[in-house]
Amino acid sequence: MRATLMKKLRSFRRDEEGVTLVEYGIALVLAVVVGTSTLGLLAGDVTGQMDAACNVMNTTGTVGTGGC
Repeated sequence: MRATLMKKLRSFRRDEEGVTLVEYGIALVLAVVVGTSTLGLLAGDVTGQMDAACNVMNTTGTVGTGGC
């Protein structure tokens, strides 16, 4: 039993397929976190720009009765 367990442990240590899978998983999680954070930060800027454009259109009378 012990010999079989030791043999399996040695084969796991030599096998690098699992390591590659873990690396891809970490890279994917990192990309999702960075992408989500970036979109969250940009959302506030876009909202501010849209509000500013709406205010300009309202003051110049270019917006109809529907508003922005």
